[in-house]
Amino acid sequence: MKNIYFPSEDITENDLYFICYMIERVARRLHQRNSYVVNSLTKKNLLHEISVANVEHAENPLDVEDRWVEDYGLEQGKFDISDVDKRLVERIPTPLQMGKVYARLIKMTLAPDEDYVSGIIRVYNDSICDTIDNYNASAYYEPSYVIARAYRAGGF
Repeated sequence: MKNIYFPSEDITENDLYFICYMIERVARRLHQRNSYVVNSLTKKNLLHEISVANVEHAENPLDVEDRWVEDYGLEQGKFDISDVDKRLVERIPTPLQMGKVYARLIKMTLAPDEDYVSGIIRVYNDSICDTIDNYNASAYYEPSYVIARAYRAGGF
């Protein structure tokens, strides 16, 4: 995939990872599901964000969050990812950890003619995200190939 502003530059896996990390951060901040953030940004804006990710990863993530919320009109919701059974979960995974889970899943299931942004939209709108984001279960810390296989099979 090529950067839309600098066509000679490739979008890297680190750019994908940063976008997945920011999706997770913004969704948690707003008490929304990741799919809400992805769908609110739209494909056009995701193309912009992934093209500037190599610059934005050096910024304060709180500033990037603020800009996404303001620029894309993102609203507060009622879904709290941290609402877990404390008997089952001592510590929920961080946005960095979940960004990596999703970036790996996108990369491992990318079709030959599919770009990262299309992969982001496809994966975050799949029902498997409900399982991965259920921290009372163990899906999120399964090895990447297990998660990718479950995605292809339609669930765990």
